[in-house]
Amino acid sequence: MSIDYTERIPNNVDLAGDRRLQRALESWQPRFLQWWGEMGPALPTQDVYLRTAVDVGRAGWAHFDRVRLPDYRWGIFLAERDPDRRIAFGQHQGEPVWQQVPGEHRASLQRLIVVQGDTEPASVEQQRRLGLTAPSLYDLRNLFQVNVEEGRHLWAMVYLLHAYFGRSGRDEAEALLLRNSGSEDSPRILGAFNEETPDWLSFFMFTYFTDRDGKYQLGTLKESAFDPLSRTCEFMLKEEAHHMFVGTTGVDRVVERTAQLMREHDTDDIARHGGIPLPVIQKYLNFHYSVSLDLFGGETSTNVANYYSSGLKGRWQEERRGDDHVLTSAVTTIERPGGERIVSVELPALTALNHDLRTAYIGDCETGVTRWNRILDSHGITGHRLALPHVGFNRKVGAFAGCHVTPGGRVVDAATWAAGRPAWLPAPADKAHVESLMHPMYEPGKIAAWLAPPRSGINGQPLDYEYVRF
Repeated sequence: MSIDYTERIPNNVDLAGDRRLQRALESWQPRFLQWWGEMGPALPTQDVYLRTAVDVGRAGWAHFDRVRLPDYRWGIFLAERDPDRRIAFGQHQGEPVWQQVPGEHRASLQRLIVVQGDTEPASVEQQRRLGLTAPSLYDLRNLFQVNVEEGRHLWAMVYLLHAYFGRSGRDEAEALLLRNSGSEDSPRILGAFNEETPDWLSFFMFTYFTDRDGKYQLGTLKESAFDPLSRTCEFMLKEEAHHMFVGTTGVDRVVERTAQLMREHDTDDIARHGGIPLPVIQKYLNFHYSVSLDLFGGETSTNVANYYSSGLKGRWQEERRGDDHVLTSAVTTIERPGGERIVSVELPALTALNHDLRTAYIGDCETGVTRWNRILDSHGITGHRLALPHVGFNRKVGAFAGCHVTPGGRVVDAATWAAGRPAWLPAPADKAHVESLMHPMYEPGKIAAWLAPPRSGINGQPLDYEYVRF
């Protein structure tokens, strides 16, 4: 299959000048398109008003046009290279960054790229059927934008595997299309990417909490001494911002509509009026937040400490830190179970880098909760507060795995936790109610009654613009 490497796959990595890489991608692209056809959006469309990256500049990566989804141009872009860039942390601090993979770090770098790459198609698979119940054309367009950009992020990781890791990289690129979200035989690598995303409240929570984890993971890889990986992740972060925008404003609009219905009908029980009650929103928040916390891994990790010391993976906003960027003598405090209570212990900061990253993530998540409570305040609803549950709640990974912790942070026995679970996590009746609201709204300018309209359109377009054509 012959590919025009300047038109079909926009790039700034000189694909046209690398015959070996061309042959590798010519073999991989048909398999990707087959995967997209089988596992991508299930709703057939004529075209969608999408943003397509055609260059790394502002005008390039924010280029809008109508596109048939199968014809979307999954480009490969790295941020502009800084010829003076130096390694900012670890044992190689101050040395020039690497343009090729050091042999001693080959396996570790490949693993980091594969794990990141595996998350990108997974979310497309999880969201495959959401278009069938889209609450508006605006939301449907945003779903498709997230989907195609996750596909482009897969291309970005596959480019690195093909360009720098030889046969083993090509084999891993193939495997990225063989694993599937939720598969019993070949699931995705990380647990959160095997969960279902069956409704739009789940989608908004996923794009708020789980895509926000992606932001922080990409942020650590952006610090990498392996410059092509750093530059790839720096560009990916530009697109990731939109995914979190979809989640933040999506939950905004659900909370807004819920507050409106509570005021209009003077009741908390708005399910009968076609809304999503605040306790149900809180349960969905609890679930997606706790599952996303598991993506950070255990609080302590010698592997991550080695990645840091070797220069493979830094901390969030590494160069803004005021310490020595080596951490051999630094300590930090973490929470962990201590019998029937939660205790604080002091540990070496170098082995607690997952905890450091998770702490930055939690602070970021808090901004959304504050924002949603302000919406409630604006409607005069002061008796209800949304809140992040305790970091130990509903955990499957890390120090709190297997420990029974309530959302308020109290350690309880298994029976007490099981009895409280229906009040803390989505119960079958909650899911059934949310599912009952999921009816498609495909008329321009119309929106489902369970969420408020967006405040503005996309790229200056009006809200009643035909963002998707069938």
